Amino acid sequence: MQTRRDTGRVEELGAGHGHPWFGRHRLRPAAPAETIRRMLRHELRDTGWPYQRVLPAAPMAIPRASYAEVFRVGAALTELLRRTALETAPTTADRLAAYRMPGTEDRLWLADPFTEERYATSVVRPDLVIGPDGPRFLEFNVSGALGGVVETQSRLAVWRRLHADENGRTPFHSPSPFAARAGMFRALGAELGVAPRVAVVGSARVNGVERRYFEMEAEYAGSHGLTTRFFEPEELHEAWDCAPHLRYGMGLRNFTIPDWLEVGLDTAPVQGALDHGCVLVGTQTSTFLHSKLTMGLLSEGRPWMTEGERALVDRYLPWTRILADRKTEREGRRVDLLAFVLENRERLVLKAGLGECGKQVVIGREVEQAVWESAVGEAAADGTSIVQDFVEPRTTRVTLIADDRDEPYEAEVAPVLGPLLFGGRPGGLFCRFFGDGSAGIVSVRGHTSSSDNVMVAV
Repeated sequence: MQTRRDTGRVEELGAGHGHPWFGRHRLRPAAPAETIRRMLRHELRDTGWPYQRVLPAAPMAIPRASYAEVFRVGAALTELLRRTALETAPTTADRLAAYRMPGTEDRLWLADPFTEERYATSVVRPDLVIGPDGPRFLEFNVSGALGGVVETQSRLAVWRRLHADENGRTPFHSPSPFAARAGMFRALGAELGVAPRVAVVGSARVNGVERRYFEMEAEYAGSHGLTTRFFEPEELHEAWDCAPHLRYGMGLRNFTIPDWLEVGLDTAPVQGALDHGCVLVGTQTSTFLHSKLTMGLLSEGRPWMTEGERALVDRYLPWTRILADRKTEREGRRVDLLAFVLENRERLVLKAGLGECGKQVVIGREVEQAVWESAVGEAAADGTSIVQDFVEPRTTRVTLIADDRDEPYEAEVAPVLGPLLFGGRPGGLFCRFFGDGSAGIVSVRGHTSSSDNVMVAV
């Protein structure tokens, strides 16, 4: 029998409300639906974030142990990815060849290779789902241009205002993404021996982004002791062509090369800033970690891995392989990889090494065999894709508000979790889900029923 016990602002649910990893507690809506809707949309106004007809009514609450797990494991796997990527070849040029990187990615390198490699993992957001046996990390977004940072900061601002008591205390815990990233830059400035001045480099001309998106973080950091300025590319010379005490020795590379090239933006001003001593994180080396090929290498095992590292990878990464006509290990036996992939469509997902927002992804069970065989054949010939076990995501019960309803309502959703890591520090837990309860590739910018929220610890 299902039971429910109210404990003030937190509901304790009985068994049968989703996967146990999500726990049995839920935060109750703290205001009428219209008030919550208005506050959520106001916080993300003028940022380019798409309109969502379904919104959360409260933050998603999970146990503290579950919350800590995704950050602890995410940081450990990120370091293993870093080592895996760097050991593929001794030089940047050799890595570019090994990964068959497009020529557009061979730019924006720091002159010092050690600094270039050291700060590749400054900004990371893995994507994971909760499978039958708990968390499974599906990919790693390693880039200064992560989605979810501004969104998580904005959602948290609403939830803290709505759920705080008269003393400002909330019944949940979550770090602030902006605070965590500011802490990362303070530490980075101390390591580099530069003044606490941060350049946020991006462009409001990129599709789906507006100027306020960048200025929100600059304003926050500026009010917390870090002189911070948002620079469009044509303004970036002002970060170094000035008096020494006004120079910006570090910054956030809040853009991707493909996004800039798509709208005709020149990356030369960024190279100029790098050449004049501004360390922008994450560095271009992050592209190797961002590539899903690195996950394939790590999943297959590296000769330097310890027994504990091997166990960690096996526990949290789904079986992942770089697709090619070769032999590999599967469940303790050697198999012909290409033949296995063609024969096991419904168990697998095909992913390009580089891709964003679910693009270049084929879920085997969602396509016909002929489509699968064609996609696999093309990917194997190219050599820059992976195959990965499909993880059936488990659900949790949440409270939502929708444009066509006057009151909050309950739904089972299968969220994709995105723990934000800045210099290895936890910076909030972004999550996306389909408001209609379906599962699959969740891109808030690409599906009318996609929604986002923040997960908090209780």
